[in-house]
Parts: sequence; structure tokens; C-alpha cells
Amino acid sequence: MAGNSTHTVTNQPPWLVGYDLFTADRALMEAVERHTGPGVLDEVRDELSALGRAAGSAQVQEWGVQANEHPPRLRTHDRYGHRIDEVEFHPAWHRLLGKGVSAGLTSAWTRPSGHVRRAAAFLVWTQVEAGNCCPLSMTHAAVPALRTDPALAAEWEPRLTSTIYERGLRPAAQKPGALFGMGMTEKQGGSDVRANTTEARPLAEAGTYVLTGHKWFCSAPMSDGFLVLAQAPGGITCFLVPRVLADGARNVFLVQRLKDKLGNRSNASAEVEFDGTWAQRVGDEGRGVRTIIEMVAATRLDCALGSAGLMRQAVAQAVHHCDHREAFGGKLIDKPLMRNVLADLALESEAATALTLRLAAAYDDGGEQARAFLRLAVPAAKYWITKRCAPVVVEAAECLGGNGYVEESGMPRLVRESPLNSVWEGAGNVQALDVLRALQREPGALDACLTEIGQAHGADHRLDRAVKDLFTELADLDGIEGRARRVAERLALVLQGSLLVRHAPPETADAFCASRFGADRGTAFGTLPTALDLTSVVERARPVS
Repeated sequence: MAGNSTHTVTNQPPWLVGYDLFTADRALMEAVERHTGPGVLDEVRDELSALGRAAGSAQVQEWGVQANEHPPRLRTHDRYGHRIDEVEFHPAWHRLLGKGVSAGLTSAWTRPSGHVRRAAAFLVWTQVEAGNCCPLSMTHAAVPALRTDPALAAEWEPRLTSTIYERGLRPAAQKPGALFGMGMTEKQGGSDVRANTTEARPLAEAGTYVLTGHKWFCSAPMSDGFLVLAQAPGGITCFLVPRVLADGARNVFLVQRLKDKLGNRSNASAEVEFDGTWAQRVGDEGRGVRTIIEMVAATRLDCALGSAGLMRQAVAQAVHHCDHREAFGGKLIDKPLMRNVLADLALESEAATALTLRLAAAYDDGGEQARAFLRLAVPAAKYWITKRCAPVVVEAAECLGGNGYVEESGMPRLVRESPLNSVWEGAGNVQALDVLRALQREPGALDACLTEIGQAHGADHRLDRAVKDLFTELADLDGIEGRARRVAERLALVLQGSLLVRHAPPETADAFCASRFGADRGTAFGTLPTALDLTSVVERARPVS
């Protein structure tokens, strides 16, 4: 019997590994350079490149696989029957989370150009493993809510912005860093948080309460503290619930079960019960939604960033595969129809990156106009970018053919993750209606967005026409609630178009405006006008040269 192999494996692309996810992403790198102060730009580039190299390494990529193959487990009791309510994670999860903390993904509020550098890092780190980004996001976003109470902020902010991760539950004051989760929604209310029934009863000590009730979705239940909403005597109020009390006793935090989710498998999301749970009030009674709204806004930006990261990784994998795979006498990437698909996907990815980094820069600005801009642009961007993620990732997986449907390719994990950010922190309708509220209640928000968009006026006639169409949409207030998605989509698109016309290469801006604002395009990806310079668009998206 012959000892030779029955076949030789050929025409299979190599594993996309051993590269710098940051410097290989030209759109991201240019956005960072555009929005970072010159005094810290070299430092920021070096920092992001180090994270990019780690993210592209075989070891860290394997951590992402392991964290998803071994999802968290709930242990409600110890061996002796004591209630402990602990969530156990695979060591790979802790390695990923520790790396994210040390890379500054919770410390944007304390560093120069902190939000831009963190946004870029978040976009990079999402491409490794999106699940661990949830506690990183919650911890980062808790800071502005806590700042409504200077005493609580002084106590907790140094812990939340620390670059040291320490696993395990013990009093937060004894740890070098802490993580935060969030619990707002309840099974009877969903996004309607004013319908919450969790009750907060005041204690004798000022600002302290006991909570009784439940949370249908509690993010990151293994965290050191949580921001939650409950009904106090004065109305819906925000509270800080520490996981472990100062004397070392466990607070009453009964984890009923972990959610069995479509994707985001490495990350724990839980249903929890409060039964005499000790809490501290954050902000005034009856102003819970207003107190927590800045946290919500920050996590919504992270949803858009996470989707931008997923799209970038999906496009990188698709371009890499087609650059190495041969079919019908040549490389797939050189086939006109495949090049059209890849270019279309690349445009969506770059537009998402440009807009999310611009929003991060507005956080760094912090001025009145920047805040007005964020009030309208964040829900519009969150709505549109997260909506585009799933079709982009699914189309990118199809570029790999049958290989893209196989778990080992990594594409199925991206596909499962792709709808998540559209649902979390307010689904599509919530975002679209928030756009309308900003338009109706804060006239300065529209002015700020139009000022941003207007910087590209006259540079592309198709963009100018799209802006006029947006004006027409906004001028017709009859039945506007039923058109809220349409308004949010158009606003996001013209923001993206303005940024690309001003900052992207001409061939990229031309292709975006022709396809997103022109009539010569179908409804599926890969239907761009063929007269465009699609080769340059694809080359720009190539992950490694």
C-alpha cells in the first residue's frame, strides 16, 4: 500500500495572523492622526500599534477562540450550600479583559485625546473578541454618571479608570482597579425604564437605600459595582450597587440565570434579583434617567465602535481570502464582480470608522457645540452603523464561500455577533425616536450637525443634493414619527459623506457618494457603478501588503 498522501492541500489562504491591526487599517490610522493633539500623537500611535500587534498575534487570537468555546458558568452556591452567585470564566477571558484594561480601554476620561485613543483601541480590540468589550464599555461609561455625585466620583473614578485588572470579588477599596456593570431593563418594561418596578426604600443614613426587585438584563454580573434604576419615593432614581460591602460581606445580588445568547457567548449577561440589597443614590431622587443618560450615550457610541470593528475585521478577512484564493484562472480579488463586492463592503467599513472617530473627538472637545453635536449624531450613528453591521458581515462571510460557513474560519462568530449592537442600549426604533427628540427639544443639536456637514458643501454635488433632501425630510413634520428611521439614516449618511469627501482619498469619496447618494446602484452589495476606481478602494482595505 502506498504511503503517499491522498491529496495535497493547495489554494487555501494562510491564516490572517501576525500583523498590526492598527497600522494595517489606513482609515483608522488616518482618523487618529486627524483627531489627536499633536503633542501626544507619537505616543498615541505607538500605544495603538502595540495593541494592534498584540491583537494580530496568534496567541491573542487563540484567547478569543478559547473564551468563546468555553462560555461563562454560573455557580449559585458553594460546596457547603452557601449562596455565592459567582460567574466563572475561562482563563482566556481574564487574559483578554486584563489586556483591555491595561491598554486604557477604561481610562479615556483621564488622558489627553483620551476618547479618540480609546475609541481606536476599542475598535481594534473588538476584532479580537467582542464579548470582553462589554465590561470595558460599562466601566468606561459609568464615569460621567458618577460625576453627578462628586463624593462617589472621588471614591470610584480612580478605580474605574485604573489600568490594573484584578479578578475576584472583594471590597472595591482593597482592589487596584474595579469594573462596573449596569442593570436598567426589567421584563415588564424593556426599553421603557420608567415602567421599572424595583423599589428603593431609604435607610437612616443619608443617600443609602435598600432595593427590592429584579433586572431582566444585567450586564457583566461579575463586576465590582453596578449602576441600576429603581423607584424611590421621589420617582425613578439611579443607584450604585456594590457587589461586596465595605466589611467584606457579599451584598444581596442573586443571579438567577445567565442568558443563552445568539452571540457574545464569552460574555455573561444575567437576570438578577435584589432582596434587601444595599445601594447608594447617584444624583437626585426622581432624576435617574437624566443621571444615567450620559452613561447610555457613551455605551451607544461603543455599540457603533464595536460594529465598526466587526465590519473592519470581516472586510479584512474577505479581502485577505480573495487576495490568496484562485478561481477560474486568476485571483478572486482581480475578478471584476468580486472586486465590486469587496469595494462596496470596504466603503461601509471606512464610513463607519470615520464617523465613530469623529464622535470620539467631540467627546475630547467637550465644548457646548460638541455636546450639542453628540446629542443628535450619537443616536443617528448608533442606529445606522449597527444596522449596517449584520449585512456587511454576512456578505463578507460569503466572500469566503463554504469556508466562511465553517467555524474554524472565525466568520460564524462575527456573524453571530453582528446583530448585537443594534439591539443593546436601545434598539433601532429607540435610536430613531431619540433623533426626533433631539431635533424637537434641542435646536442647537441640528445646527451643530449642519455645521459639521456644511464643511463639505460644494465639494460633491451628490452630497449637496442629499443634504437638500434631508432638509426636505425635516421640513415635513406630518407623520414624522413614522419616518424616524428614514430621518436617522439620511442624517448618518450625510455625516459620513461629509467626512469622506473632506478626508478620504478621492476615489473612496467618489465611490461612496455615487453609491450612497446616486441612483446607479442596486440594493445588494456588489452593485457599485463600474466606472468607479474600485481597485484603489479595495487596495486601501487590504489588511497586509
